[in-house]
Amino acid sequence: MVDANPNGGSKAIAIVDAFDDPIAVSDLTAFSAQFGVPLPTPATFQVGYATGTNPSLDPTGGWELEESLDIEYAHAMAPNATLYLVEAATNSLSDLLYAEQVAATLVAAAGGGEVSNSWGGSEFAGETGYDAIFTQRGVVYFASTGDSPGTYWPSTSPNVVAAGGTSTNRNPNTGNFLYEGSWNEAGGGPSVYEPRPNYQNRLAYLAGPARVVPDVSADSNPNTGVWLLDNNLYEGEPGGWFIVGGTSVASPLISGIVNAAGAFNRSSVQELFQIYSSFPRGFNDVAADNCGPYGGYLSRFGYDFCTGVGSPDGYSDK
Repeated sequence: MVDANPNGGSKAIAIVDAFDDPIAVSDLTAFSAQFGVPLPTPATFQVGYATGTNPSLDPTGGWELEESLDIEYAHAMAPNATLYLVEAATNSLSDLLYAEQVAATLVAAAGGGEVSNSWGGSEFAGETGYDAIFTQRGVVYFASTGDSPGTYWPSTSPNVVAAGGTSTNRNPNTGNFLYEGSWNEAGGGPSVYEPRPNYQNRLAYLAGPARVVPDVSADSNPNTGVWLLDNNLYEGEPGGWFIVGGTSVASPLISGIVNAAGAFNRSSVQELFQIYSSFPRGFNDVAADNCGPYGGYLSRFGYDFCTGVGSPDGYSDK
């Protein structure tokens, strides 16, 4: 039972998304009022256009829904942090990576913090050539691992904290919590192209020579999803309140938790060394259910391809 909202956070979190959400401020304000979260102000929430020009709308409304999810749950977890929504001109990789650099510059100028990315795509030859983009000093980067079996970049980048998915299981009659298991649709496993980074050396028995993901996870099952408010048109229908899931939830949520934890590591690599050197401290070790191709990855005690080191447990060791 949760009876209090998070009230921490400082410095900055930036969200990178594509296209324009013209009512981001009003939706975030109404969401915050509904759930008793501090209301955003012009000083604590700013929308920026990566190219300096207002992007067009996504005709499907899907990116506007994504933007609502990202800003609402980063703000909910760290309401006292300054939140930047950086809108890429389109959802092309080049535009998103340009917005990534703009977002990181904003966070670094604010004294440090996090950049959250709920976008990604299948791994590709040459992806390692883009990994250096995620190395702005003072910034810890997060990326969702995807919503289908397999591995997705940029979550596989060694310079990014990969956010995977779990599922909260409850008694159907009482609603009482039963256990946290893996979400069977979450992305995860060994990278096709990225070599194993030093912070995963203790996982060599499982990872072999590859970078493996996720690193950490949070509830992502749409059946146990989160409420968000998006009053834009969505697939031609009026917007409103939605229950959504996917690892798109995990990235902003964990970014907010890490922000509120207050360590403000100077890079994703430093953050990942902290995570892997400390777990299982600070994390719920998820050891139930399965994921991956043909359901072939099993959640287990310790690190696994479904949930990484597990889900955040409090603010320590983050």
